Amino acid sequence: MTTVRLHRDDGPVSRVLGGMAAGRLPPLPGTVLAAAATGVLLAAGPGAWPPGGPAPALLCVPLVVLLLAGPSSRHPHSGRLDWLVPPILRGIEYGYLAVLGDAQGVSAPLVYVLITVLALHHYDTAYRTRQGHRPRAWVRLAGLGWEGRMLFTALAGLSGALPFAYPALAAYLGVLSGGESVATWARKGRGSGVMVDLEERA
Repeated sequence: MTTVRLHRDDGPVSRVLGGMAAGRLPPLPGTVLAAAATGVLLAAGPGAWPPGGPAPALLCVPLVVLLLAGPSSRHPHSGRLDWLVPPILRGIEYGYLAVLGDAQGVSAPLVYVLITVLALHHYDTAYRTRQGHRPRAWVRLAGLGWEGRMLFTALAGLSGALPFAYPALAAYLGVLSGGESVATWARKGRGSGVMVDLEERA
């Protein structure tokens, strides 16, 4: 898996669609279309729906993005501008979670905590790949991927459980990603410290 593909943070559903496309679809056009569609749906704002009711446009965003960006997950991402795909997907995911939480009454601190946990997870992935270490495959799958997290929150929104889903997802991802990251860096750093002679010379 190339570094750009790793930074996409695809989950199981996106990988299945990518396998069906056999890596033939270029990733950037579909991702740009997904971002445009997301922007249109998010721009409607919470005022477009009945007070206290579900937000149908927001809840269908994950499916639209998945169908547009998911099938290119197995592409090698070797194009000149394919490095833009991961940050676009991050913007889609973070923006979706922020607007959905606001539209359905999730407290701002909970939205902030969830997005912060995700940002730290993605930063850790980027940093460790620069150091030649990659997250384990099972951790990437257990993290659900960008599409899995968006689908999970969408379903929670349909059932009215979004205020509980945000802290639960943040806690789950924090323990999973944080615990695995700490364990990995502790294991990699063991025995690789720098010895400093602090003996004062006369």
